[in-house]
Amino acid sequence: MEVRLATDAGTDETDKPSASSAPKSVAQITVMDTGRGIAPDFLPHVFDHFRQESVATTRLFGGLGLGLAIVRHLIELHGGTIQVDSPGEGQGATFTVRLPLLQRTEDGGRRTEDLALSTQHSALSTPLAGLQVLIVDDDTDTRDFVEFVLEQAGARVMTVATAGEALMVFNRMKPDVLLSDIGMPEMDGYMLMQQVRALPPAQGGQILAIALTAYAAEIDYQRAIAAGFQKHISKPVEPANLVKVIANLVGQRD
Repeated sequence: MEVRLATDAGTDETDKPSASSAPKSVAQITVMDTGRGIAPDFLPHVFDHFRQESVATTRLFGGLGLGLAIVRHLIELHGGTIQVDSPGEGQGATFTVRLPLLQRTEDGGRRTEDLALSTQHSALSTPLAGLQVLIVDDDTDTRDFVEFVLEQAGARVMTVATAGEALMVFNRMKPDVLLSDIGMPEMDGYMLMQQVRALPPAQGGQILAIALTAYAAEIDYQRAIAAGFQKHISKPVEPANLVKVIANLVGQRD
């Protein structure tokens, strides 16, 4: 594997500096390997979450299909981009990361524009700041992934594996938002929601609730709403959409 780091002042037509601004520089990191490579038809899906080039149960390489999705998410939070190229299977791959560099004044301080943009970007990248979210899902991988996404958006997250554990949480505290799987053993998401809605408001009976489920048919949506969920999101979850739905739901309540 080979790693290269370079900086670029951005001199193409779209990045040419105006009379009132200096060119914006970027740092470019290139990682090249000579490994197993990537098939051309899979290249557009490399950064999709829960996507793997081989889904065979006998495949030699493990993983959940989350690593590169998380990498892209983190890079985009910092205003950067990542892309991958590969000649094909068995011919290695090249990943290129581009991140914006902070501009500095002549005395070495950060430019006012950069400080303003940094503050604005921080606010935009944590739209769930201050929210306490309870995730209920019997699948460890899904719990961990959703927890990561929401924490990156500023939320404080608690996760449990069963509906019974979730009800115990309501005995101790009142989360702001509940995200629950539907297909769980012993007590499914519909039954959990019905029990939650039976609680007094002071104990969380009116909590904002979203169903996260692989059951994506219209009848599943109607059943989720009837059980007391305000929203129904099908798996696999799209991180940006999940954060947007939660933020909008909280905004409507407020």
